[in-house]
Amino acid sequence: MHPGNGLQDKRVVVLGGSSGIGLATAQLAAAQGAKVVIASSSAERVQQAVESIGKEAQGHTVDLSNEPAVAAFFSKLGPFDHLVFTAGDSLHLHELASTDIQEARRAFELRYWAALAAVKYGSPHIRKGGSIVLTTGIAGQRPRKGWVVAASVCGTIEALTRALAVELAPIRVNAVSPGVVRTNLWQSMSAPEREHLFETVGNSLPVGRIGEAHDIAQAYLFLMQEGFATGQTVVIDGGTVLV
Repeated sequence: MHPGNGLQDKRVVVLGGSSGIGLATAQLAAAQGAKVVIASSSAERVQQAVESIGKEAQGHTVDLSNEPAVAAFFSKLGPFDHLVFTAGDSLHLHELASTDIQEARRAFELRYWAALAAVKYGSPHIRKGGSIVLTTGIAGQRPRKGWVVAASVCGTIEALTRALAVELAPIRVNAVSPGVVRTNLWQSMSAPEREHLFETVGNSLPVGRIGEAHDIAQAYLFLMQEGFATGQTVVIDGGTVLV
């Protein structure tokens, strides 16, 4: 890898960086010498995350679904190198007949519209050689029954990634597509339901387990540092799309 592509002293902004995959990515980037800025909607979680990241990490409480708040955040932030968007609320899976359309709209609000706003207001501040990494999921490529809304969001983010890579060039724009990962994405389930899901899915996969946040974080770091990939979706799913 070209020595100029590392993360030492690079400024990395992680939206949704207070928990799960975002936090793991922020921690990993900081460990490689990056100056990390995280933002999410929970002040308490932001504070805890900053303490866990250390190394002069900065934390901001921002409602990422509020466009003026996102615009104000980036206008005060100044120049940076890499933008990572991992924000997402808990997942609600329903068959179409029982899908609440308003709830479905809310899924797009944070996972699509908030990502679009972040890129709109963040990209003008990205330094030369910088990148954007968005987050999708394997629901788009390997939907199951009850995943209509989740699959729709994921497919939209993949298309957005390719379109942004063309429009924002030479800024590189890529996405990471995780499989089932042990994060608070599944917090709407009861603990026994959740563990049953993790065990069942894990046993069905070629790798024999579900993902952990640090597994997926590696992909974000690769895409930030790899200077030749753009418009790509990197699937880290333990082999889910194969089975």
